[in-house]
Amino acid sequence: MTDTSAARAFARRALSFDAAATQYDTARPGYPPALLDALEEAAGRPLAGARAVDVGAGTGIATRLLHDRGARVTAVEPGAGMAARFRASLPGVPLVRGSGDALPLAAESADLITYAQSFHWTDPARSVPEALRVLRPGGALALWWNVADLGVDWIAAQQERIRRDLDGDTEGAPGNARELPGGLRQADRTLRWSRRIPLDLHLANLGSHSLFLLHDARDSRAFLDRERALLLDAFPDGVVEEAYTAELTVAVRPRV
Repeated sequence: MTDTSAARAFARRALSFDAAATQYDTARPGYPPALLDALEEAAGRPLAGARAVDVGAGTGIATRLLHDRGARVTAVEPGAGMAARFRASLPGVPLVRGSGDALPLAAESADLITYAQSFHWTDPARSVPEALRVLRPGGALALWWNVADLGVDWIAAQQERIRRDLDGDTEGAPGNARELPGGLRQADRTLRWSRRIPLDLHLANLGSHSLFLLHDARDSRAFLDRERALLLDAFPDGVVEEAYTAELTVAVRPRV
């Protein structure tokens, strides 16, 4: 695959969520309050009153949490479908269309820039300098992901079936996206948490991942049907407990 075709495939994956914005908003997990506590500690300031920019905001799952903590948030989102859902659910929060690789924001205008489940869709060689440009001295860049806890047997078995049948995974591991360029001092945190949800919501969560959205629709549907039958055997009450580790990285822009 040429560099151009690889870039096109990457962009197609990044924007695949537009077609499933409502499903994404309904089914994807949020983040535990302890994650925002850890963010405040690592950033060295409270969220209340902070001028925050949530990049790759999607439907506003993380934006809402920042807003509820008192941050003055502006969201940045490239996808039309995700942006439309965001505006419907958070009409009072400013949203601009754009990407982390070229932020449509003034220099030194933010105390905090966040990427919730989205930094891996950027080119760090471009997005990190952009974040440093927009951050005020002493401001913080925060990245976080929900990662499926493979220490839980049924979750590990499910990911193995996904790899076997669909040649991919949905575990959400950030890979090397946490390794920020430029020698920035980082603070890393890992928090374990879980949520109990109906089986159908769990399957909708799976189906909202780019692997499923871009796969042949019949194969994706067949996999989810098989998964429903397997999980009903394991969880006859129709309720599953999704277990996650929330992986947080915070880097502070030097004051001088």
